[in-house]
Parts: sequence; C-alpha cells; structure tokens
Amino acid sequence: MNELLKIELNENQEPCISGRLLHQFLEVETPYTQWFERMIDYGFIEKVDFMSFSQKSDKPQGGRPSIDHIIKLDMAKELSMIQRTEKGKQARQYFIEVEKEFNSPDKIMARALQIANNTINNLTLSNTVNKQRIKELEPKATYYDEILNSPSLISITQIAKDYGMSGKALNKKLHELGIQYKQSGTWLLYQKYSGLGYTNSRTVEIERSDGRLDTRLHTYWTQKGRLFLYELLKNNGIYPLIERVA
Repeated sequence: MNELLKIELNENQEPCISGRLLHQFLEVETPYTQWFERMIDYGFIEKVDFMSFSQKSDKPQGGRPSIDHIIKLDMAKELSMIQRTEKGKQARQYFIEVEKEFNSPDKIMARALQIANNTINNLTLSNTVNKQRIKELEPKATYYDEILNSPSLISITQIAKDYGMSGKALNKKLHELGIQYKQSGTWLLYQKYSGLGYTNSRTVEIERSDGRLDTRLHTYWTQKGRLFLYELLKNNGIYPLIERVA
C-alpha cells in the first residue's frame, strides 16, 4: 500500500496522524486552529481521541510555537467523512486500508515480537542496574562482614589502617568527637560510652627506654565498638578505604 499520508505510532503502539498534516491534505480553507476547535465539537475527547502538543515555528525569523495534535485513526476517519469532499473520501478510504493492514496477523505478530523484545531489553537493563547497585554496596557489606566475622579484640592502630590513618590520628579524632580522653597515657571512654561493650582493657608488658620491663593498661576495641566507630566516623564524613574505591 502506497503511503498517502504519514502514519506514526503513539506510545501505546496505535496508528496516528498529525492534525495539521490531515488539515493540509483535506485542503481545508479555514485556519487549522479554528477548524480543529470546530471539529472537536463533534464529541472528540482529548487524551482519548487526540493529544495536543506544541512545535517550534518553521519560519526563518522564528515566531510563536504552533499547536498540533496527534489524532487516532478512528477520529481521522470521522474528520475526513465530515468534510464531504473528494479529498475527505480519499483520506477516509486510506485510513481504512491502514487499519486493515495494521490489524493483519503479520503486523500483530510483528508488534508482539517488538513488545517482547522491549520487555527483554528492559529486564536486561533493570538487571544490569541491579547488578551495579549490588556492586556499589559490596564494599560496605564486605567491611561489615570483616568486622562481624572477627571475634577478637582489635587495637586502634589496626582500625586506623582501615581508614588510611595512624592510630595516633584516629585517637585524636575520637577525642575531638567527644568519645574518649587520655589518662596516665591510656585512652579511656567518656562515661556516656563506657559500659556499652565497646572496649576492653588489657595489661601489656612494655620495655622502658632504659631497658627496664614495665606494664601498662592498654585499651582494645571489641567488634561491637568497631561497628560503633564505623557509624560514628561515617556520620562525620569519614569512610574506610574499602568504601572509597568508587
């Protein structure tokens, strides 16, 4: 079938035609906007039979955007018949043929395949997006797993390495955040945080500069305390190295 008028598919895969294109083909003398407003008085409903849209002026000097309409075939057939002209009869017959071809088994099958392909593509895209999201969350999960899977106590120096810091720097930061204070060379938690199972103190043996052996109380962090530090530091914009990869 030769294309008499350009037919396009809307988002619902329904054949439609430009109102201005139909108006031009029908050789209606009344200006398009006035003609269309008169035509919709026949009972056509916007967003059911047609959709309005604006388009830029094609004049070299520019101008105000013009209003056009996307018209479904049923409406286009009726508009053509209303004109009671040879052009109207020709257009209506053309739309009937377009509709027959559109509803032929081959065309229906082709549209079904297209819909299936679109569904597959959307699912593939969705799967890709989900995989990317999972990948983005993996560092956090890995860090949590690392913490939860370790039952042993851990020094502040070891925790600091997770953040690319020294133990001294992390202790200072925790002091600035009001978490701990130093007493007799040992970092202790403020009353607000003590007794929550975040730390555990151990007596360790040290060697003085003069070679004498001595002991000192040393604070170690539990895994619960390590998780507390993770949330605390994250809320202050400090993330472990494993979560800074992105």
